[in-house]
Amino acid sequence: MMGLFSQAGSHIKRARGLSVDDRAPEDTEPDDTSILDENEGSVILSLISQLRVGMDLSKVTFPTFVLEPRSMLERITDFMSHPDLIFGAEKCVDPEERFTRILQYYLAGWHIKPKGVKKPYNPVLGEFFRCRYDYPNNTQGFFVAEQVSHHPPISAFFYISPANRVCIIGELRPKSKFLGNSVSTTMEGENRITLMGVPDDGEYVVTMPNMYARGILFGKMVLELGDTCVVKNEKNRLFCDLEFKTKGFFSGTYNAIAGRVRRGNSDTGEVSGRWSHVMEFKSIKSGSKRVLFDAAKDGQNVAPKYVPDIEQQEPYESRRLWKDLTQAIEERNMERATEAKSAVEDAQRELRRKREESGEKFVPRYFERHDRRWEPKLKIPRDHSSEAIDAVQTWIWPPTAG
Repeated sequence: MMGLFSQAGSHIKRARGLSVDDRAPEDTEPDDTSILDENEGSVILSLISQLRVGMDLSKVTFPTFVLEPRSMLERITDFMSHPDLIFGAEKCVDPEERFTRILQYYLAGWHIKPKGVKKPYNPVLGEFFRCRYDYPNNTQGFFVAEQVSHHPPISAFFYISPANRVCIIGELRPKSKFLGNSVSTTMEGENRITLMGVPDDGEYVVTMPNMYARGILFGKMVLELGDTCVVKNEKNRLFCDLEFKTKGFFSGTYNAIAGRVRRGNSDTGEVSGRWSHVMEFKSIKSGSKRVLFDAAKDGQNVAPKYVPDIEQQEPYESRRLWKDLTQAIEERNMERATEAKSAVEDAQRELRRKREESGEKFVPRYFERHDRRWEPKLKIPRDHSSEAIDAVQTWIWPPTAG
């Protein structure tokens, strides 16, 4: 299986600073790796020949065969896939239990991923994705995400389920760098979760781990999550430092996580397991264990989202904007995929040129900036009345939008 990339490595000098740890793990699972054919390998080699170690990849155009057929704005909805884990959390009397439910929600979003090493489309400025969830308990959830900045790239998002008393606001600011035999993506930004039934809790703030695509020059191509993220609720002095462990070349476990939950200065529990399989919480006080999420058992129970047909969407809605690219990828027509991707990007460049010439400033449709945060242009309803639900729906899908 060393195949193409081992051949590629023999024709390219090892990038300066490349270490053994930069190689891909050897015992990865089939769904976590990619094997490229000869033509795909040639494209990768041509791209890599233009890169330098440490180079910012925000303006680099990646070949279409590494793309997952959906926008990054839609991929954010992965974290809304298991709402049962967070619904009803406000009814838990113990703040530590509410905090644990937030951990469950967050950790359950990582197992959803395409086969192999794929990246979603980079959203263009002004692109947006919106959807609705209809839950088994006859309640609803609503989601909208928008690309509010192109350089640097920033995706803002908002989710609310008034009847289930949950609101999530956040932004992602990815930064990618070429490291030699791998690409790293630093996921700056945060999720801010509010349990509206317990306003005294304030926000639960969650940051993201970083991502690494390894084995670009030799070995298998594999995607890993790495480094430390934080889950915190300052009002109740609850914190969790959660480490996503990248596997060493010679030792370690693939997709492992480890973390400690503390209240104030006292440790209260430990988190362990694999984000792609089973994750557990162990109470330090009682020694008891509980499963936070079992991807094999519960991973298929994903809440379906309702998205209007492409014909009913606006030109800058993600699925309509990228429909030609998505169709070409699904048909494995990489030539037409490249043409479709270029058409969207060229149109965006032309629009940016016209803005610069006229002095026009881009104004996001759904979000506005407050200090370093992006907030929805909506007075968020604090109740779960039918009027509150109608207000959210009308804001996300104005009548004039069809």
